[in-house]
Amino acid sequence: MESGELDTVVLAFTDMQGRLQGKRFAARFFLDEVLTGGTEGCNYLLAVDADMNTVDGYAMSSWERGYGDFALRPDPATARRTPWHPGTALVLADLAWHDGTPVAASPRQILRRQLDRLAARGWSAQVGTELEFIVFNDTYEDAWRDGYRGLHPANQYNVDYSVLGTGRVEPLLRRVRNEMAAAGMTVESAKGECNLGQHEITFRYDDALTTCDQHVIYKTGAKEIAAQEGKALTFMAKYDQREGNSCHIHLSLRDDSGAPVLADPGGEHGMSATMRHFLAGQLAALREFTLLYAPNINSYKRYRPGSFAPTAVAWGPDNRTCALRVVGHGPSLRFENRVPGGDVNPYLAVAGMIAAGLHGVDHRLPLPPACTGNAYRGDADHVPATLREAAALWQGSALARDAFGDEVVDHYTTMARVEQDAFDAAVTDWERYRSFERM
Repeated sequence: MESGELDTVVLAFTDMQGRLQGKRFAARFFLDEVLTGGTEGCNYLLAVDADMNTVDGYAMSSWERGYGDFALRPDPATARRTPWHPGTALVLADLAWHDGTPVAASPRQILRRQLDRLAARGWSAQVGTELEFIVFNDTYEDAWRDGYRGLHPANQYNVDYSVLGTGRVEPLLRRVRNEMAAAGMTVESAKGECNLGQHEITFRYDDALTTCDQHVIYKTGAKEIAAQEGKALTFMAKYDQREGNSCHIHLSLRDDSGAPVLADPGGEHGMSATMRHFLAGQLAALREFTLLYAPNINSYKRYRPGSFAPTAVAWGPDNRTCALRVVGHGPSLRFENRVPGGDVNPYLAVAGMIAAGLHGVDHRLPLPPACTGNAYRGDADHVPATLREAAALWQGSALARDAFGDEVVDHYTTMARVEQDAFDAAVTDWERYRSFERM
């Protein structure tokens, strides 16, 4: 700031939909006032739909309660430059009420509570997320005006692992990689995926909170960089009838000395007894917690047999047909949750995985046999097929209420209801094509 390199600070928090919301401050004002004193934002920011419409049903924010403010408290540990915006830094915030108590329904706070439960046992979670996206040679404005029809994907064929295919969009991918690295993230790689114009950039794992923070910053930054390049990219779970955008989440545990908790070279598949219970907890809670992994109507369009998106509540060693895949060797042994799509809120998903695992450990749940074949054709329980089904399982889950509390369960039940009601009231292109002339 003194040298004139920084003139703007963005202070932001992650909303229910996994988006960054906040304010841009003059850098000097942020340093003098906001860094220690915080700022305020309308509490409706955790009580609106995806279109920012005020809706009924939220206990924390309503017309009757006056739509007051909550406090945004900067977390200085998250401060970083955002090179795609010159002269700008970004700081993430935690939400609190004016009496200082945390806002329980805030996604970052929900994750913090589960991390505290791990810490009480001397454990910490290491997490990596793998976000897929589709790139279009259209601007976001053109896509909006065209009703998202007739867009031009950046690749015209399947470029999964294709060096030629990624080379076609390397100017964009390179900018994203390099500018995320300059923002403090450790970039691993970029590769093509199966859908037309689909790609993935991965980052090195980190502690759970840092990974989720970086996830939401990357997601926003990638869209902003794409817009600057005259392109658009989408993380929506299922853009078309081809392969959807996944967000596989990898998780492992370490103890206070840094030793792996889930690995045991002498155990079956290299797993410790704790990992077997932790994994069993994932299976036991998966259907009831699917709302945390698949929060939107569109999320459930991914779950189709043979799609590389899971339909079976099953686990297997290095088996991509299962919801849970055990991967890695020795200290790197971990499990991968393949249920989330690119639209997931990472704080909620990781919180759900931790809560499910602790349920398995606390109750010493036995791990069912591994699936070593095609889980799509097995007889395991199925992942919920619709948001309506997932929301009902979440609302009625004693496990969820025990792990997260009634306030959180009811809040996110309302979010699902609002989304479902909006979809139920909409008339789709599919209906018009089906019925306009022929019915």
